[in-house]
Amino acid sequence: MIDVRKLSVRVFADGADMASVRKLAADPLIAGFTTNPTLMRAAGVEDYEQFAHEFLDTVSDRPISFEVFSDDFADMERQALKISSWGDNVFVKIPITNTEAESSLDLVRRLTHEGVQLNITALMTNAQVDATAEALEGGTSAFVSVFAGRIADTGREPEPIMVAALDTLRPLEGVELIWASPREVLNIAQADRIGCDVITVTPDLLAKLGLFGKDLTEFSLDTVKMFHRDASTAGYAL
Repeated sequence: MIDVRKLSVRVFADGADMASVRKLAADPLIAGFTTNPTLMRAAGVEDYEQFAHEFLDTVSDRPISFEVFSDDFADMERQALKISSWGDNVFVKIPITNTEAESSLDLVRRLTHEGVQLNITALMTNAQVDATAEALEGGTSAFVSVFAGRIADTGREPEPIMVAALDTLRPLEGVELIWASPREVLNIAQADRIGCDVITVTPDLLAKLGLFGKDLTEFSLDTVKMFHRDASTAGYAL
């Protein structure tokens, strides 16, 4: 049996439901947290700053990433500085471009050299990783989030892209790679195998961690029992 708690990749919980956050904050497996405006909207968050401070009151000892939401770089910078001021464990998520496909890396370069901890997000190509590494060089601590799950959604194998990203980022002190948007528990094993620093895990996948390394013969029997139980409960007859 594989022990998920002995993995070298660190697990960050990805979500915006505060009840879940409070529960996960007590779990030593969870090494950090990330969220984004889409997750916050889905969780019914109405006041961004109030939500963030409640989050930080709950988790003060692990990194938390909050994302800017402006599409204008000057306002994005203002938001980033404000978010950064909320706590020493705060990382500011900056998208790799704005919605007009204009690069955010000039802003990234300024912020990282001002000491703002960043999480550069929504990357999907090695060219983006290379350019991001150049912008972060000589700056402060940062994460680079490559959306491996979305890469896989296109029918591409994400591992070679993630391995190349690791090679690019490894020389940079304090800069770590996040395997973002996982789709299945297997992705945790993949991220661990290649030496990825962090994987973000959504609540639905966290609920499946108890299956990690489960004996397949036992799992097969559990599945048979489930089918039988559900058919009996439904009262099916032929």
